[in-house]
Amino acid sequence: MAASKNTKRKKSLYVVLFAAYLILLFYFLFFSEGLGRASTETEYRYNLTLFREIKRFIEYRHVLGYQAVFLNVVGNVIAFMPFGFLLPPLMNYKTNWFVTTIWAFLFSLFVETIQLFFRLGSFDVDDMLLNTIGGLLGYIICILLKGTKGKKRD
Repeated sequence: MAASKNTKRKKSLYVVLFAAYLILLFYFLFFSEGLGRASTETEYRYNLTLFREIKRFIEYRHVLGYQAVFLNVVGNVIAFMPFGFLLPPLMNYKTNWFVTTIWAFLFSLFVETIQLFFRLGSFDVDDMLLNTIGGLLGYIICILLKGTKGKKRD
């Protein structure tokens, strides 16, 4: 009985963490003025060519600044790592790397589509790739930590 209560508490904690993550993610992606979401640009930009924006950011890193390159390339990966990290425990570890990666991709597609329709940020297939990689990395970290935790008990 005590194990069941402990499991329910852990599950509740993961639900709260996942909800908090989603709220923060949506805030930064759609409302943060620091990331240019309150922009008054009239022309909407989008990228449908894989690696175009990544190459552009790297090529023009001296003009754009290293912070912009970091935010765009590394930031997109880091932003989705919690997704991949929190999804397995939410699903009682009944998901594998492939399923988690698909969910990360679909969630990223959802976010990019919202940006397209509401003209916030920009629809970018490079972001979808980087977000998906972040989801996969989060999953890998989750599984590695779970494996390490299990070995310490032995």
